[in-house]
Amino acid sequence: MHAPQPSSMQAIGVRTYGGPEVLHAVELPQPHAGPGEVRVRVRAAGVNPADVMLRDGSLAEWYRDLEPPFIPGMDVAGTLDEVADDVRSTYRLSEGDPVIGIVNNHGRHGGYSEYVVLPASSVTRQPAGTTFPQAASFLMNALTARCVLDFLALAPGSTLAVTGAGGAVGGYVVELAAAQGLRVVAVASEQDEEWLRSRGADIFIARGDDIAQRVLDAVPGGVDAVADSAMLHERITPAIRDNGQIAVLRFWDADPGRGITVYPINVRTRVTDTAAITQLREQVESGELTLRVAATLPVHQAAEAHRQLEKGGLRGRLVLEFPPAAAT
Repeated sequence: MHAPQPSSMQAIGVRTYGGPEVLHAVELPQPHAGPGEVRVRVRAAGVNPADVMLRDGSLAEWYRDLEPPFIPGMDVAGTLDEVADDVRSTYRLSEGDPVIGIVNNHGRHGGYSEYVVLPASSVTRQPAGTTFPQAASFLMNALTARCVLDFLALAPGSTLAVTGAGGAVGGYVVELAAAQGLRVVAVASEQDEEWLRSRGADIFIARGDDIAQRVLDAVPGGVDAVADSAMLHERITPAIRDNGQIAVLRFWDADPGRGITVYPINVRTRVTDTAAITQLREQVESGELTLRVAATLPVHQAAEAHRQLEKGGLRGRLVLEFPPAAAT
């Protein structure tokens, strides 16, 4: 990435949809913080499945009235370098503070950028003792997990099955559910059993065929709810008791029957929920939430990061790192 002009910045985006190779460096005007906003000098950006959906055209309908380039990225960590006057007292934020933020990316506004302007309500201090890549690895996924549990609103002692429990969102559902006293049934690869039990899973079931029956064997009568991180949909609903619940991370319009309620989860509805964002940071600091970075790549290798993500099998988040010198 070449040095931008003083009034511009470098970002990684797409002008046409396609494979990882369509990601490339672009130069954009620097954004500036207005009332209620802060500007983050990005030092690290998480790479999430939502970024792939932007890149490959899965979100094309949402972007059809916008001019490219389109910039991916919802998780960022960095330092504040512009803070609106009304933010200083309300949020107690100042220039130079290390922070994390969740980006409601759209069009040219995205986390794969040297600078990003966010509502102050979307930002909290970087968890104490973390590196920028670690800090950029968790917020969107953990907030998605928080959304799942808030929709399900299960009473302590209720039984929750988590599919894809070894993945980024699923792992945080397990940890948050255990922290609020739920009985957790984790469905994941056998290699994840030890880690999931150490993070609060009460029952572990290896993924595979006939998964609903194996959950029923472990929980006769069925679980109270499913957090379907693996998008098993109709393959897992037989494991839910009558009048139970399922939270799904991608659109699913089927009716499971038996009075089962389906909750589609969209983390974008919570990106300005300061209380939830701050609580998640505090749970990282207390050890209730685990930070897992699969690998850190320089930002100009964004295409390689997308290739690795699409291969699957990662444990933790890939993170793109911006060089400190880019701020000069």
